[in-house]
Amino acid sequence: MNSFKKYNPDVLSCLANLSNDEVFTSPKSANKVLDLLPSDIWSNETATFLDPVCKTGVFLREITKRLIVGLEIKIPSLDKRINHILKKQIFGLAITELTALTSRRTVYCSKSANGEYSLVDFADSQGNIFYDNIKHIWHKGICTKCGAKEIVYNRSNSQENYAYEFIHSLSRNIFKDMKFDVIIGNPPYQLSDGGHSRSASPIYQMFIAQAKKLNPRYICMITPARWYVGGKGLDDFRQTMLNDNRISNLIDYPNSNDVFPGVDIAGGISIFLWDRNHNGNCFVETVTKEGNEIVQRRLNEDEIFVRDSLANTIIRKVQKNCLSDHFLDSFVSPRKVFGIGTNYKACNSGVPCWFVQKIGLSFAKRDDITDERNILHKWKFLVPKAPIAGQTDFTKPIKFYYEGNTRIAKPGECCTESWIVAGSFDTKDEVVNFKSYLFTKVVRFLLLQAVISQDVTRKNFRFVPHLAMYEKEYNDDDLCDLWNISQKEFAYIDKKIKD
Repeated sequence: MNSFKKYNPDVLSCLANLSNDEVFTSPKSANKVLDLLPSDIWSNETATFLDPVCKTGVFLREITKRLIVGLEIKIPSLDKRINHILKKQIFGLAITELTALTSRRTVYCSKSANGEYSLVDFADSQGNIFYDNIKHIWHKGICTKCGAKEIVYNRSNSQENYAYEFIHSLSRNIFKDMKFDVIIGNPPYQLSDGGHSRSASPIYQMFIAQAKKLNPRYICMITPARWYVGGKGLDDFRQTMLNDNRISNLIDYPNSNDVFPGVDIAGGISIFLWDRNHNGNCFVETVTKEGNEIVQRRLNEDEIFVRDSLANTIIRKVQKNCLSDHFLDSFVSPRKVFGIGTNYKACNSGVPCWFVQKIGLSFAKRDDITDERNILHKWKFLVPKAPIAGQTDFTKPIKFYYEGNTRIAKPGECCTESWIVAGSFDTKDEVVNFKSYLFTKVVRFLLLQAVISQDVTRKNFRFVPHLAMYEKEYNDDDLCDLWNISQKEFAYIDKKIKD
């Protein structure tokens, strides 16, 4: 006899992701999403389900498995039950021709819905899992539906053009004749916009907006968590989400590997349930290796969503005790404050200019420099634009700023957009004192609560008070006394921020 245990893996758990833009969902993660739906829906023979972004068909397969069990009493015959479920309850839109074939194979056991081995007999090869090679709608070089750039995505028919049907065309009869009870899926996350260094624009918010237009009973989606803070193309979407009282559940994964093993998505992953009939607070579940925390709270407590409930308490305490209405987001400089881009070529003479660290202090032409904030003549504290580049897991301690990655710029010195001017002052003593303030763990912890990606901009300093004067060097004891932060709260801060 064989002594080893037979292992029959689920092939959908073994697929490798092609990129971080379109990530395959494992059966485990799909079922985590389905668990958010009310249990009685699985015994409802009239409930309809749509996955508008099918990749492997995993959501439709797992839904089918639950309905097969839930409808056993109402439809005792297994053949009739499967036929009913797959023809009248399960629908999908694939994102490519390949994912359409894969999804049909997953759900129907045949890449053709009317094939010899299909579980049910459809009249055509697509069945209820559709795919059409939709085209972008160009106007002045931009797609009017999704914002894709014509110069990047105007391709031949042999290439994928990423014009997703759900946000480009809803002309099918199923969208005219049917009301879906559940719209569920894991939409594509972003599209390259042809910018510098593989710059990309988010797209998942468009799928959610389209789903809401169909007014289903429930919407369940997996998305990057970057919408908590907003940023590129997400500010309006963030406000819409935070002020939507129909979001009843939010599962927050600060580490994307807990949802998609081997996939690093800075800021983590969110899964939400939108319930048309819900009107109230949201159950927020934070999932980390240390355990799960569930709290009920309003999502719009602030203009951004602070994922950490204890951090939220500390922020409120600081705001109450700081005796100031000014925060560093109004003091820190915008990007490219001197008009010098990252790729600017250093000169042999001119105005002293701080470049990326591998170049250091060199020169820029005076005519290329702008100084709208009138700070060139001041002492300046420079911090890197991407101080945590390479770290995508925000559950681990974060450093942000330290001696090795910051600079004090003298009067007359400028910098490229690789740097942000965190503060500008009349005297050297002030900039040194400000530096000590920014190096404290308390300040860096407050900064962390508004950071969701590897870049840090002025808006991320929204929770850090701007002191009236920087007349001495600061340490964490000073700030804990000043803002009434308890020993227990500082112990938590200490655990989140590197020395």
